[in-house]
Amino acid sequence: MDIEKRLAELGIALPVAPLPTANYVPFVQTGNLLFLAGALPLVNNQLEATGLLGREVDVARDKELAKTCAINMLAQVKAATGDLNRISRVVRLSAFVACVPGFVDQPAVINGASDFLVEVLGDKGRHARAAMGVTVLPLNSPLEIEAIFELHAENS
Repeated sequence: MDIEKRLAELGIALPVAPLPTANYVPFVQTGNLLFLAGALPLVNNQLEATGLLGREVDVARDKELAKTCAINMLAQVKAATGDLNRISRVVRLSAFVACVPGFVDQPAVINGASDFLVEVLGDKGRHARAAMGVTVLPLNSPLEIEAIFELHAENS
């Protein structure tokens, strides 16, 4: 399956990969693993929403924001490799949801990213993950997701 064609079928155009907002690099490759820095729900380098889940943001909106994070992750993979078809599989997502105390449905929010990755990549998009509630995130973002991708060799 050609991943770029699949994205086009879904009406998804990858953005330019977001730039780092501090002193870090957006990705690091070691061997066949690509580690991505945390992805925020940015569109045109602007947060789509701010605030805490359970106060300024609800589960349905945050789930859409998680999909935006996943789109930005794919943009970073493309920036890192030049070819999305080098993705062998998504290994793991680590998700941080800024939420009010007592909120316990972080996994439902992160399904927005997980469901999207499976929709685009099929079984290669199935992954291990963790979803954590936190009190605040950079730029007052409602969520941040980091990822590990396994890559095929460049000439395979």
